[in-house]
Amino acid sequence: MSQGVPVPEQQRQITDEQFHDATLIWDYHQMGHEVRPCSAAIGLGSHDLGVATTAAGLYRAGLFPVLVFSGGNSPTTRARFPRGEAVHYREHALALGVPDEAILVESKAANTGQNITLSRELLTEAAVQVESLLLISKPYMERRSYATCRKLWPEVDVVCASEPLELDDYIKFIGDEKLVVDMLAGDLQRVIEYPKLGFAVAQDVPGDVVDAYERLLGAGFDSRLINS
Repeated sequence: MSQGVPVPEQQRQITDEQFHDATLIWDYHQMGHEVRPCSAAIGLGSHDLGVATTAAGLYRAGLFPVLVFSGGNSPTTRARFPRGEAVHYREHALALGVPDEAILVESKAANTGQNITLSRELLTEAAVQVESLLLISKPYMERRSYATCRKLWPEVDVVCASEPLELDDYIKFIGDEKLVVDMLAGDLQRVIEYPKLGFAVAQDVPGDVVDAYERLLGAGFDSRLINS
């Protein structure tokens, strides 16, 4: 389960149609990769400690020998992780049995592009030969992290993984339906717009996903849009 704070069962504040649209986008954001052994892994910093939990489990399963936790602080994580996302992720992974020597900490990244670029530099400094890379993120960030890595590190074979959650479960643990749907819409906007800015490779977005996105924007799920 995600490492948010559980909230009691509550009546849904969004409509069934909006939940259906959000589910289409949630499913699209996940790449559906079959997890396999890789040269290294990067745990992408965020508000969600479930990333570190998932990374620890995959390490214990023998899927990679070295793990980079990447992330500094942002307005949305400073209160939760005052010493920085990567530092708190590392501490959580150590508590779950990952040995200290298997963890590298990149504590400056402020966005996904920096997560990839600075982690790559750290792995190079550590003399880790990376032919394949397991990217571990929040569930709805898989596609954007994949597209970013393909742009910035095109020669590496990228595999994406995240905590195996359904949208309903994620909403219950975050405790704010509108915020979650806003985040889904915001990440989809970035999947669409970032290739035009040179930040990521282009991804095909099915028409039903675009339609769902436009309906949600029209309904006001827009607090996490770029320049919103």
